[in-house]
Amino acid sequence: ALRQEVIEKYLSGGMCGFDREGSPIWWDVIGPVDPKGLFLSASKQDFIKSKIRDCEMLQKECDLQSERLGRHVEAITMIYDCEGLGLKHLWKPAIETYGEILTMFEDNYPEGLKRLFVIKAPKLFPVAYNLVKHFLSEITRNKIIVLGANWQEVLLNYIDPEQLPAAYGGKLTDPDGDSRCRTKIHYAGTVPTSYYVRESVKVDYEQCLTVSRGSSQQLEYEILCPGCVLRWQFSSDGADIGFGVFMKGKIGERQNAGQMQEVVPSQRYNAHLVPEDGSLTCSEPGVYVLRFDNTYSIFQSKRISFTVEVLLPGQSQSPKKQAGSQVEASNQSQSPNNQGGSESGASS
Repeated sequence: ALRQEVIEKYLSGGMCGFDREGSPIWWDVIGPVDPKGLFLSASKQDFIKSKIRDCEMLQKECDLQSERLGRHVEAITMIYDCEGLGLKHLWKPAIETYGEILTMFEDNYPEGLKRLFVIKAPKLFPVAYNLVKHFLSEITRNKIIVLGANWQEVLLNYIDPEQLPAAYGGKLTDPDGDSRCRTKIHYAGTVPTSYYVRESVKVDYEQCLTVSRGSSQQLEYEILCPGCVLRWQFSSDGADIGFGVFMKGKIGERQNAGQMQEVVPSQRYNAHLVPEDGSLTCSEPGVYVLRFDNTYSIFQSKRISFTVEVLLPGQSQSPKKQAGSQVEASNQSQSPNNQGGSESGASS
């Protein structure tokens, strides 16, 4: 029951209004969603079942609209409000489950989507889109329209002001005057830890390395274009491990931590108890060094299981009124240049 409750309270979205052709409109509000909190509180199947229920409810609404209007209404309009889309939304388990949901939608409701508007898309959007686009058929991709600063004006071309929430440029409000129509659109938020049923989500790692006692290991990733995202997850065997991200000028030449620019400050993580994950938007090109630090351990070497990926933003056209932003590029799960070695002192 709690799992059901957490999904009802903390998964965003909702059906609100109809477009000018009478199709139901489904809203998804991405920013406030807390992917990790949801996954620690409910199972993947719970999310998929909840999305199947949403699809069936929308299908029913299309049938009702067909009866009301005396003509066939079979597809919906979707609006994705991407304000606040951040690195937390690129968390790997969440993206993978979202991919399964998209595949389910493609397989079972191939004609169910008329068009999908993306509004308020931040700089990170092309990276996020790149992670999920391979789950979508070309037909679906062509229905995605990424809107620019004039998004309100464009939405009003497709939706009557009386059917568009006032917060989005229309005239529709809740009975109490709420411009965001919260009785229909759910805005979610951070999941309280009291709902958590597990400490971590099981992860399959792609690589392993051993960090000897009193030493560190460095993994190098050469980032060629700004806007890439470096995403990592790791766990250690038996004891904690230090971890930080640094930047240096040239690939292949080993430098101590003190000689490099610190990007993510080095600290010790209890990755033997709870797997650690994180990500970083690489604002400038260069060689990024992920450093596992065991210099403080006199007796114990550490075995680290990890996956590191470089997520590419792809070549995004500037969004047009009627053109989807075609974001093309593949993501790389990279094999790094691996450099092990001793460094003196825990602060190195």
